[in-house]
Amino acid sequence: MSRPYLVVSELSISYGNISAVRKVSFRVDEGEIVTLIGANGAGKSSILRALSGLIPFSGTVMFRGTDLGNMPPDRIVALGVAHVPEGRGIFGNLSVLENLRLATWQRKDGDGVRRDLDRVLALFPRLNERKEQPGGTLSGGEQQMLALGRAMMSRGNLLLLDEPSMGLAPVLVRDIFRVLRELNGEGTTILLVEQNAHMALQTASRGYVLETGRIVLTGTGRELDADPRVKEAYLGK
Repeated sequence: MSRPYLVVSELSISYGNISAVRKVSFRVDEGEIVTLIGANGAGKSSILRALSGLIPFSGTVMFRGTDLGNMPPDRIVALGVAHVPEGRGIFGNLSVLENLRLATWQRKDGDGVRRDLDRVLALFPRLNERKEQPGGTLSGGEQQMLALGRAMMSRGNLLLLDEPSMGLAPVLVRDIFRVLRELNGEGTTILLVEQNAHMALQTASRGYVLETGRIVLTGTGRELDADPRVKEAYLGK
């Protein structure tokens, strides 16, 4: 039976006087892919930043029984939460290998690091071909692969993904989602923020639809994908 990895209760986020997220509650069980979908400005990315310790919030966030409230980002990473932000955050002047190794700074298992590096390069052959190139010279799709690979190198048990398909050609979008399914099949639990609602819901076990900072619909990926209200909520009409 699946166990709750992440339990979010009454999460609220404000930027000054602007309320971005309003008492949102949801869960992600061990081994799931769960997606958050909604229009721009619905609060999806703010939720991921709060879970990573990057912005303050009110409410409760429990990860594997540990309260993440007021915890700094480096400690959250050490607990096994890996965040791939929108925009990827690649270090353009460092090589592909240097970007990947940078994610292992908290790890002490040299043999494990080498095995994980081999796994990443096998999963992303393009990165293997370009491993000595500076990250800034990669295409958008290759940079997204590098961002995913870097999250894998941190040994995250929970992967937070923010708009992994943004700006990518359809063939690369399919590649990215194929890799997400493979990672999930190997045991990685994933919380996915994605504007490609159809692709996200086809991939996810469950989903939550956000509108102006609140959850307005929830269900299995297939249920939401077939629900005519999803398109309306996603487009913000």
